[in-house]
Amino acid sequence: MEDKIKGKDIIGKTVVSKEGRRFGLVGDVTFDPGTGELLNIVLTSPTQYAKNILGTELRVSFTAVVSLGDFVIVSEEDLV
Repeated sequence: MEDKIKGKDIIGKTVVSKEGRRFGLVGDVTFDPGTGELLNIVLTSPTQYAKNILGTELRVSFTAVVSLGDFVIVSEEDLV
């Protein structure tokens, strides 16, 4: 059985890259209402680095997430 991740469980967590660069905090998530699948993480309090990488959208595709725990760890290669 696959463990499901609930959006409310990651709100407020710090988003960092595998390389250790801070992106900001999880402010919200977007999901597919039909399946419940998480689609994007919406950043709040973004760092300048995140703004440079993501532009004005400030969304991280959930496919870039490599680990969830105390932090949300993302792969920078999957952001571009």
